Amino acid sequence: MSDNVENNTIVDCTPFGKLPDHLLVEIFVRVPISEWAQISCVKRQWANVVIGECLRYTALYVSKRIFALDGEMDEIVGHAYLFLKEQLEFSDMPPTSSILHGTIIDQFIACGKSRDIANELASQIWLAALDNLEDNEHTFLILKRLALEGDVFLPYPYTKSIKVQWKVFEKLFTDFRDCFSHVDYYDVLGCAKNKFQPIPSAWMGY
Repeated sequence: MSDNVENNTIVDCTPFGKLPDHLLVEIFVRVPISEWAQISCVKRQWANVVIGECLRYTALYVSKRIFALDGEMDEIVGHAYLFLKEQLEFSDMPPTSSILHGTIIDQFIACGKSRDIANELASQIWLAALDNLEDNEHTFLILKRLALEGDVFLPYPYTKSIKVQWKVFEKLFTDFRDCFSHVDYYDVLGCAKNKFQPIPSAWMGY
């Protein structure tokens, strides 16, 4: 770094300072989203990249890598996935799943998609987000909350698909089995029995 006293500015002479925006984007999308705020504080150029192109590029990257999409809906699907994953991973008290699901459904319907397509895309986003959550206590608590949510009658396509509901219980009983207390286990198992019949034998037994 060198100081330009006359203009009262700091000129970045490091290799990073010479990188064009499109290369910075390639680097930043590989950094966890939770660290983008820190990146934005380093340089104004970096902040502009993060605020501007990085989020869009990440949405496109996600849609191609996770959903294998390459069309008119790819950026919207990517944004919806990032929105849901952020709500599940970083919020101590996210909205109920019906609100999150409805928000995603409304976004696709507003883009002119049919209810069937909106429901299928939303289900894919839920399944991908659940599969990519970190294995930690926060995820366990979020999944337990999703499993114990009361059934609310909502018109199609605003009710989560059976595949999504199954995934929540499957992750709890396979990936987080050791996190249950005795009471929690039987509460969640009771909810599973109310939703699915029969349930896998692997879910049984505390």
